[in-house]
Amino acid sequence: MSSTISPLAGKPLDPSLLVDLARLGQAYFERPNPADPAQRVAFGTSGHRGSSLLRSFNEAHILAISQAICLYRREQGIDGPLFLGIDTHALSRPAFETALEVFAANGVTTLVDEDLRFTPTPVISHAIIGHNRGRKTGLADGVVISPSHNPPADGGFKYNPPHGGPADTDATGWIERKANALIEAGLDGVSRIPYARALASDHVRRHGFREAYVAELGSVLDMEAIRSAGVAIGIDPLGGAGLDYYAPIIERYRLNATIVDQTLDPTFAFMPADWDGKIRMDCSSPYAMTGLIAMKDRFDVAFANDTDADRHGIVSRSGGLMNPNHYLAVAIDYLFRNRAGWRADAAIGKTIVSSAVIDRVAARLGRRLVEVPVGFKWFVEGLSDGSFGFGGEESAGASFLRLDGTSWSTDKDGLILGLLAAEITAKTGSDPGERYAAITKDLGEPLYARTDAPATREQKAVLKNLSQAQLGTDTLAGEPITAVLNAAPGNGAAIGGVKVVTGEGWFCARPSGTEEVYKIYAESFRDAGHLARIQEEAQAVIARAFAAA
Repeated sequence: MSSTISPLAGKPLDPSLLVDLARLGQAYFERPNPADPAQRVAFGTSGHRGSSLLRSFNEAHILAISQAICLYRREQGIDGPLFLGIDTHALSRPAFETALEVFAANGVTTLVDEDLRFTPTPVISHAIIGHNRGRKTGLADGVVISPSHNPPADGGFKYNPPHGGPADTDATGWIERKANALIEAGLDGVSRIPYARALASDHVRRHGFREAYVAELGSVLDMEAIRSAGVAIGIDPLGGAGLDYYAPIIERYRLNATIVDQTLDPTFAFMPADWDGKIRMDCSSPYAMTGLIAMKDRFDVAFANDTDADRHGIVSRSGGLMNPNHYLAVAIDYLFRNRAGWRADAAIGKTIVSSAVIDRVAARLGRRLVEVPVGFKWFVEGLSDGSFGFGGEESAGASFLRLDGTSWSTDKDGLILGLLAAEITAKTGSDPGERYAAITKDLGEPLYARTDAPATREQKAVLKNLSQAQLGTDTLAGEPITAVLNAAPGNGAAIGGVKVVTGEGWFCARPSGTEEVYKIYAESFRDAGHLARIQEEAQAVIARAFAAA
């Protein structure tokens, strides 16, 4: 987050500033220029994202990506059904129709929501895992059409292979290369049939995603404890795919819960602007979450999700909106004390830029901590085989095992993380904010921040291999440097930047994949002055390294 906060932050936008849905829809059919790098298919950690207004998310992209996925399935021998979900962004619907035209033309059995409505990312992951459990053949995979919490003009397209989680770079790289080749060839090689014909074909089937997911929540959460304690819960789907799920959950489990806003509007005009004056359905942002934060005293605990419901934002009565790192620490501390069915050696997974308070919680629990690069894909194997009880990212995405230690979702699940906050409140008598205060009283209270600094493409490349010698210092904010990391200690994979660690603080610098900036994550277990010094010295040592390169 930049230090420059827009005067529009936390406020509804004037209608003149909202996305023009008609223009957005028209632009979807404009052809991208494959010679322009910004208009090519590019899979990041969360699939391909873009906007039709920028010619980076258009019909041609979806035709090519969908055909590439069909070809990838054939090459990998994946011949089971493909589960297809979408969120509530305006571009998700036309992209859904385009993808279905290609999948049906290629003879791929595609399962869609029974009412042709919305399906969250974790529900697709849960469906893939459920179908594939115990199978060796006929394995399923899935696609989620969503740009997550991105602005209303954006679209996104994610592929989940048979393990149910985010695809690794081998898969996404293959799909990306094939899709771009198809676009360069004028889409020669893409098979498609009209949408109405695809929908009526034997290859497209309606599926009860909601019923299957909602019915099994009792296998991953103590829903009876939440009900019997009468915990007052506030839920805000932020106009996303969770809209279709919370009413059935409340009804089935007889929860004392209120959906505070059920608005469905692809302009997201009901959302307060984020820090930069743009609308984002970011449930970890105090600006986007202004409405639910104002309601905190109405509920024992409240939570929200982004539009594909893979992220969570927790609002406690005691402390308001929780920093995602703080809630991860609370969730880990609670789960590993209250899941007797998990393996005794089940580990805790965290990303390289998550708070070190998680390290201290893990040490106190006597659990192995596995620190990995940014990206939920690094947790998939552990959440599949039960060797990870929990995997979580600092960006408010996490998942965990069922009560019996088997896999629930290998992608981020904001629904169960929100409901877990209610379980914690029900079982402990304290809300998550109070639980975090108790943790920091014993283990120390960290201060954590992320800032951006300018960097050219060449400078961003330098960041990936910085050594302690190149940093030109043995200390950081007055403390000896204990480690300089270019690879994650948990699995040895490159972190795409550098992390510098001391006894009472650390910073990690990583290049942005979309902007000419690098991100500095920093944390101190001392005070605000110490954190500021870490941030200042981090920028200074990196500037020296850039100058010397």
